[in-house]
Order: sequence, then structure tokens, then C-alpha cells
Amino acid sequence: MSTLRCTAAQAAVRYLANQYVAGPSGETRYFTGAWAIFGHGNVAGLGEALHAARDELPTYRAHNEQGMAHAAIALAKQTRRRHAMICTSSIGPGATNMVTAAALAHVNRLPVLFLPGDVFATRTPDPVLQQVEDFADGTVSANDCFRPVSRYFDRITRPEQLLDALPRAMATLLDPASCGPVTLAFCQDVQAQAHDFPESFFRRRVWTVRAQPPDPRDVEELVRLLRSARSPLIVCGGGVLYSQAEETLAAFAGSTDIPVAETQAGKGALRWDHPCNLGGIGVTGSSAANAAAAAADLVVGIGTRLQDFTTGSRALFSAPDRRLVQVNVAPYDAAKHGALAVVGDAAAVLECLRERLPGWRAPAGATGMAAARTGWSAAWEKAVVPTAQPLPSDAQVIGAVWRSSAQDAVVVCAAGGLPGELHKLWRCRKAGDYHVEYGYSCMGYEIAGGLGVKMAEPQREVYVLVGDGSYLMLNSELATSVMLGKKLIVTVLDNHGFGCINRLQRASGGAAFNTLWADSYGGTAPPIDFAAHAASLGAIAERVAGIAQLEQALGRARASDRTYVIVIETDPAAVTAAGGAWWDVAIPEVSSRSAVTAARAAYIDRLGRRSRED
Repeated sequence: MSTLRCTAAQAAVRYLANQYVAGPSGETRYFTGAWAIFGHGNVAGLGEALHAARDELPTYRAHNEQGMAHAAIALAKQTRRRHAMICTSSIGPGATNMVTAAALAHVNRLPVLFLPGDVFATRTPDPVLQQVEDFADGTVSANDCFRPVSRYFDRITRPEQLLDALPRAMATLLDPASCGPVTLAFCQDVQAQAHDFPESFFRRRVWTVRAQPPDPRDVEELVRLLRSARSPLIVCGGGVLYSQAEETLAAFAGSTDIPVAETQAGKGALRWDHPCNLGGIGVTGSSAANAAAAAADLVVGIGTRLQDFTTGSRALFSAPDRRLVQVNVAPYDAAKHGALAVVGDAAAVLECLRERLPGWRAPAGATGMAAARTGWSAAWEKAVVPTAQPLPSDAQVIGAVWRSSAQDAVVVCAAGGLPGELHKLWRCRKAGDYHVEYGYSCMGYEIAGGLGVKMAEPQREVYVLVGDGSYLMLNSELATSVMLGKKLIVTVLDNHGFGCINRLQRASGGAAFNTLWADSYGGTAPPIDFAAHAASLGAIAERVAGIAQLEQALGRARASDRTYVIVIETDPAAVTAAGGAWWDVAIPEVSSRSAVTAARAAYIDRLGRRSRED
């Protein structure tokens, strides 16, 4: 057997650079590159190996480990999980900075490979710089924080362990059901140790992303349920996009007249003007979709986890004797909420249904819901059209960005009130134009995520919408976007604090407290010049007043060849009243505030109604 003597770090990089995926456009490298912030735990080993492979596996320098991981995850999401990136850091805070991003990837079922440096396997210099010591367990390091937020975790304490660990990592990253983050904690002394690896280990390998067919018995039961249903509803989740089933869903919905409602992750699978598309569903959904959900006697979730924002805390699907079916590649998700589980790829299941339901149409289908769609369209117009109010709403800013953007532009957002408004109001014109991270609702994802989207699809204009709170949490990848020449158009909505949580706080009967600058300790807003800050990071930046000035600035941003930041002050209290559904937020049983007591009474009444509906 021929062998190649190299270090463990060199072996890992060589192996990863030779992993390919088969797709419609041919065979392409699975890993599009590596993100690295080097420190003493990875610079000597992985740093040297990545430098040698920089032509095949480019390494990008970021400014924050969490930010670079967000960018990697966003690229994976935008490429429908067909590609991924590697993220490496040093042993201590660099590693723990990535744990939040690992949780985000885990919740959203998105692939990313973490290679954090770790302690010395020999423990000879123990404890090393930045080592976290567990007084009761000598095997623990900071990287054990990755265990609950990784789909697969391993600690590399010998070079030859890579022969098993790396193929297992790849199998996890590329499996539609187990897809998510993988962490290989790489002991820093082991990175530099040499071993005689089989040359065959480094041969080019081409992986095929599996499209799992469903069990025919489950399909037949679903067909039976559909034929006996009067008012069925499809809830479209992210799995539809990851299986590239948009056209199949559009054709199936069109031929059967089954209305479709979209989750945050599934939004964009259908064009906004498809006759069966009722818009977003749930707490941040449209009135048309939520009315259909309440009346549906059969709900078919496709590629969705049915989290509480989608189901209105399990109160939205309230028709008597309604049935629930979950189509999902992951049995864990398919069996949720007592559903009939149909385990399989979304596209494969939809194709099976098309074959078994020729000529069948839902008795109370989307055609009969034209009035509801028209009513929602009127609500949309009212929400996004500018008014004479002193400060614009988030909805009006969204309307301006939508009107100013090209047909194939991508909007990126994550946390706060903006994702809810986008779910209701962004009109998707092309698949992949809606990139909102709401599974983990992670503040700080927006700018770094926008960078990842731009790296995935550099030909498309990328619009990042971010609140002032999220901007302050993580903005450093603005500098990275300028450095890499990856232009973003960033609109910062400055509502002087955490406006979304302030609204929730007041709706729960609480006093305005520690959410806006005005109700925080000290009570005085610092004079933050977001435009000057963005300009200091290399972006072109300006501050505007009102929607007319915003639209003019967006025109200048489109003409720019560099990342462009526009700052606009917005109303923290304004929110789109139309649409939406109940969300279970527990209210204190006892309080000295009469507003809380009243909110508690309303909450108990709502719980009672949900119980009666169940």
C-alpha cells in the first residue's frame, strides 16, 4: 500500500480539498473555502497546511469568529446545502465565539465544519494558554461546549483518527436528515504530528446528495387523506428549497388547487403571485394564510419543523377533526405534533403525489380564496406605502427596498421585528431571494450572513436589513466585505434600542424597561453615528431622513461598486397590524402592576380557548 507522510493538519486539508459533489452543472468542490482567524492553537498546524493548499482551498480572513461562521452558514443555506465552508479558530475565546453560530446551524439544519484548536493531547504543557480546566474531569476543554450543538463531534488526539473522523464528518454534512454542524476539535500538538497516510485516502471523492424516496404505504395513506379532505393546506418549509422542489411544488399546487402557506425558511419556494400562494403563516403570517390554516381539515407540512411561530403556539390549526401530515427527510421532525409521518425527500414525495392524483382538485381550494388574497394585497399596500408620519415604519422601509431592488436581488435579515415584517410583506420574485435566519433568530447574523450570500451568488445584488441593536452586536464583517470586494447594500434601521422586545414588553403589561435607550439605565441615548462608523470600516455610508431620501440613496447604492450603508431613523412602536396569530408568551401570575394583572387575565382566557379548540 502506497503511503504519503504528512502532518495531521496537512492530511485533513488535503482530504477536504478533494471532496466533491455531483450536481446538474457537473462535479464541484464541496468546500468552497475556509474561514480562519489564526491563534496559537491553529496557526502553526492548520495555518501552514491551509497556506500550502490556498489555490485549491482558499482561506479567508475574518474579524470575528462568530461572524465568519455566520458567513459560512449563510453560504450553505444560499447554495441549498450543496456546498459548505470550514471554520478554524484558536483554542480559547476563538473557539467559544463559534458556539453560538454552531447552535444557529444546528437549529436550521445547515452544514458547516468547525476545526477549533484544542489542548495538547500529550498534556505535557498542561494547562496551556486559554485552556478551560474542569476540576472534576481532565478530558474537558472549551470545545466540549460544541457537543450539544454539533450533529457529529470528535476530538482528534492521534493523526490516524482522521481516517475515520473525516469520512464520518462528510457523511453527516451531506446527509439530508442529519445535516448540520460538525466539530472536529483538533489538538494543537496533533496537528503538527506526522503519519504515513494511505495515498488512497486522498483520492478525489464525489458525493451524491441523497433524495430519499418515501415508503409507498405512507404515500397511499396521504393520497387517501387528500382525496377525503375538503379544505387541505400545504405548509411549505425550508426542506422544499433544500430538495430543490420549487417547480414541483408549483406544478402540484397548481394542478390540485391546494393553497400553500410559507414558513420563514420556506418563503420564496413559490413566487408571491402564484395563484395558490397565500403568503406567510403563523405569528408573522398573512391574514389569508392564517384563515386557511384555521379552516383546514388537512394540514400537510412539507420540510418544516412546525415551530411555535408557524403553528401559533399549536393554536392555529383549529378546525374540528383536522388531520396533520408531516413530510420530512428527518424522522425526528416528521413525527412531531402527532402527525402522520411521511419520511422522504420533498421533491420525491410531491412527484409521487402528482402521479397518484391526476385530475383531482381540492373541493375548497385556492381558487375560492381569491377574495382573501385580494384583501391581503390591500393590507400590504397600506403597510408599505409612505405616510406623513414623522418617522417611517419598518414596513415602509421594506417597501422602499423591494421597489428599488432588481428582480433577482436577495434580502437578508435575522432577528428582531424586521423578520416578522419581511415574512408578511416581502414579495418573492425568484427562488433564493429571501434569506432570513429565524430558526435561531440570532442578532448579529445579518451583515455576516449577507457576506456569505454574496460569496454564494456574487452575480446577485444582496440587500441586508438590520436594526441598530443587531448592528451594534456584530458589524465587523462590513470590513471583510470591503476587503474581499463583496458588495452589500446595508440599510440600518435606527429605532434607538430593541424596539421589537419593547413592544412585546408593553403588550405583556410590563413597563418599558431596559429595551429602548430611553428606558435603560442612564436614560440617555449615546450619539451613535452609524454612517460614520460604517465609513470607518471602509464602506460608503450616508444617513437619510424619510422614505423619499431612502429610495434616492438606494439608487446610489445600486450604482456603487463597494459596500454601501444607509442609515434611517424609524418608529420603534409602529408595526403592521394586519395578519398575525396568537403567540404563547407566559405572563406573571402575580404582579403589583395592574397592566400585568389584566394581561394575565387575557392570557388565561386565551389558554382556555386553545384548550377548548384542542
